[in-house]
Amino acid sequence: MPTLARWYIKTSFVWLALALLLGVASAIAPASWPSAAFAPVQVHTFVVGWITQLIFGVVYWMFPKASAKHPRGSEGLAAATYVLLNAGLAARGVGEPMAALGGAGAPWLMASALMQWLAGLGFVLNTWPRVKGV
Repeated sequence: MPTLARWYIKTSFVWLALALLLGVASAIAPASWPSAAFAPVQVHTFVVGWITQLIFGVVYWMFPKASAKHPRGSEGLAAATYVLLNAGLAARGVGEPMAALGGAGAPWLMASALMQWLAGLGFVLNTWPRVKGV
């Protein structure tokens, strides 16, 4: 298994554990402000952090080779995708509670959205050549 695929998959497990921890915290105090402030973060860490990142890692590892010289496409683009996806998730984790509490969360959320969009675009560009017809 390529190193970057391991990073994607192991990091997805960390996001899963965090999402579940946020779920437990919200179940303990469902009416409190932290619960409401972190609800979007929980959903995002679960869906993007765990599921999407796990898919990215497995696709990077298992899809057909793009070429003999670059079997998984651009390693630099794949690494940038990993960094952007995780930095975007972290920014979301900061911005959502700030926005929910009436703070200056908007710049964090805009940065998060941009980084995650760029990560998705990078993933598609790097993976597209590996999806081949018969």
